[in-house]
Amino acid sequence: MTITEQVKHAIEQPFGKVLADKMALTSYTNGSWSEPIVQPLQPLSLSPGAHVFHYASACFEGLKAHRFDDGSIHIFRLDAHLARLQQSAQLLCLPLPDESVCRAMIVDLVRQCREWVPQHPGTLYIRPTLIGTEPSIGSAATPSKDALFYVLVSPVGSYFKGGIKPLRLSIETTHWRTSPEFGLAKAGGNYAAALKMIQDAKNNLHVDQVLFAPGNDVQETGAANFMLLNDRQLITKPLDTTFLHGVTRDSILTIARELGYEVREEAIPLDRLLAWVPNGEAVLTGTAAVLASVGTLIHKGEEIKVGNGEMGPNAARLRSALVNIQNGTAPDHNGWLTAI
Repeated sequence: MTITEQVKHAIEQPFGKVLADKMALTSYTNGSWSEPIVQPLQPLSLSPGAHVFHYASACFEGLKAHRFDDGSIHIFRLDAHLARLQQSAQLLCLPLPDESVCRAMIVDLVRQCREWVPQHPGTLYIRPTLIGTEPSIGSAATPSKDALFYVLVSPVGSYFKGGIKPLRLSIETTHWRTSPEFGLAKAGGNYAAALKMIQDAKNNLHVDQVLFAPGNDVQETGAANFMLLNDRQLITKPLDTTFLHGVTRDSILTIARELGYEVREEAIPLDRLLAWVPNGEAVLTGTAAVLASVGTLIHKGEEIKVGNGEMGPNAARLRSALVNIQNGTAPDHNGWLTAI
């Protein structure tokens, strides 16, 4: 197939299933990073004793490149994602190349893979990944001295199966998504910790995701931040260590303020959520999800409609405002786009 045909095929597949034919990488050994390269996509060669396999020394980012109508390519909020990657690397005690090196690797790879960037509404998903590679199975209490930083890209369509549609969430009030001191890291272990609970809920309750509210404190889902909306307000949990500090979350808060909403970052007890949803809206935000409406909550076996169960007008307004900046049909007043 031609690249055009592969891209068309890719955006019809599950999100992130098809990778472009190039990757960027650099390795850390003996206290220094190798010269970054872009090479054909290929399997990694790692020792079976590599730190990442035994002690989960892995973190990553997820961001997107967008194609404008004029054919130009732009990466959304590259600097914010690089800052969060640095934070995750520090929490995992992993070395990371200088931000300028990481930036150059991402930009260079996207430039070389520009034919893989779909037309809107498709995007090119970018996955920078950092792993510990020291071959030592006795390092349970010691950070990896060696590391590999690499970048993959994937042409994608909608994150949720069936495209843009109201989502079904089950509410989990007993278990945390991950360790409450480590939730702000975008680490593979955090996603693994929630996987069994999410799969059980999908299989038993036919939901799209789980909304974690341990101790009745509403936090986030397994893969996206959570917000409440109405015609006047946007309410979301204030940043702390228990959940991921979403770049899309921050973007939506900024846009909401610009549109005149009262943005309130405050705790959302479960009883407040349940009182809100009959006449309000609820949404998830994330790089992959963008902004997705919640149509139904399941709590203690009861199905609770959010509003009328469809995407509300405020969710549609905020989603459109964000997407229009990303695809170049609205001005980028905040300097969020990096031209390639």
